[in-house]
Amino acid sequence: MSGMDLRELECFLVLAEELHFGRAGERLYVSQSRVSQLLRSLEGRIGARLVERTSRRVALTPAGERFRTALRPAYDGLRATVEDARAAARGVEGVLRLGFQGTADGGVTEAIAAFQDRFPACAVEIVEIPFSDPFGAVLRGEVDTAVVLLPVAEPALVVGPVFSRQRQTLALSVQHALAGRPELSAEDLADCPLVTPAAPAPAYWREAQAPTTTPGGRPIPPGPSVTTLQEGLTLTAANRAGMLLCGPTADYHGRRDVAFVPVAGLPESELGLIRRRDGGSERVRVFAEVVAGVVR
Repeated sequence: MSGMDLRELECFLVLAEELHFGRAGERLYVSQSRVSQLLRSLEGRIGARLVERTSRRVALTPAGERFRTALRPAYDGLRATVEDARAAARGVEGVLRLGFQGTADGGVTEAIAAFQDRFPACAVEIVEIPFSDPFGAVLRGEVDTAVVLLPVAEPALVVGPVFSRQRQTLALSVQHALAGRPELSAEDLADCPLVTPAAPAPAYWREAQAPTTTPGGRPIPPGPSVTTLQEGLTLTAANRAGMLLCGPTADYHGRRDVAFVPVAGLPESELGLIRRRDGGSERVRVFAEVVAGVVR
């Protein structure tokens, strides 16, 4: 196929993962209409529809499923080859300081291992950053990049890739009246004070992690403010409040005195890799590319 555009292939693979034109555009930093344009061009080259799109859902066609299965390993191999050549030309060595909140989950540690296997001259130092200060370490240059909970609206920061999009979970003391339920609704949060990140976390970020009202407009009682994730879990275990957590954090911090109950009706939690807009080494750029290829 002459004139094959790698951007079309990348667009198709991202859309096949997200099954949502808007989210695919966000990951590719293009508009929804550009995603549609790239998909149409690829389908024209192949001569078959790869994606079915209705007002309610996006799904791969049988031809799209076969194409994705065949394309994924070839595309990953090509991308890795290009990354290796670029890194070798510019030099990826030294130390990459990576910040994280709470814990570096399995996907992130897999990405770290893949990065170190590919670039053994570059060591990765993992640094825990405070729950109450998700962006400060990157802004101050204490770490080169960090995995944080979204949203991120800091003009001085660049976000990407975004990954681990999952339903939120409410941590509760096993003694709490809601702890025995298999699932909660967002409206149930009106019956449970929520642990809140302390300053200097921005107000919009604190609101996202501990909303003050339910989607229906009912007030959610404020709980204690904490600096670290462990403080929040300790207060939760003592039945002082509940704490909203992303899925990977809830899975990692399983304990007998805390129940973790999924919550329906809230925006999904997302993790993102952040770096400073006004700088960033080749180490940071290449690490972001490895994360994008490994973590979903």
